[in-house]
Amino acid sequence: MANLTGLAGFVSKLRAVRTNLVDRLRHVDAALSVVGKLGGGSSHTKPGRTMSAAARRKISLAQKARWAKAKGHAPKPKRTMSASARRKIAAAARARWDKFRAAKKK
Repeated sequence: MANLTGLAGFVSKLRAVRTNLVDRLRHVDAALSVVGKLGGGSSHTKPGRTMSAAARRKISLAQKARWAKAKGHAPKPKRTMSASARRKIAAAARARWDKFRAAKKK
């Protein structure tokens, strides 16, 4: 019988600790919900904080230059095409497709 009375006291202490922990968890949950409403959540879930394509390109080129410098290579410049060259290529592509479609009709 002596063991059972000691066990009952131990169980009551465990229940008190459990109640205390549940109360603390409620406080933590409340604090997290308040912080979440203030926008203090994780940084990748914030809407409207997008970066322009030009800014991303600048960052990308700068990082590539840093890697090239670290590896001892010169950064490869981005090749651009003039507007007239694009028009010539587009005209040639249209001519090829027109020729293909004409051959397909025969």
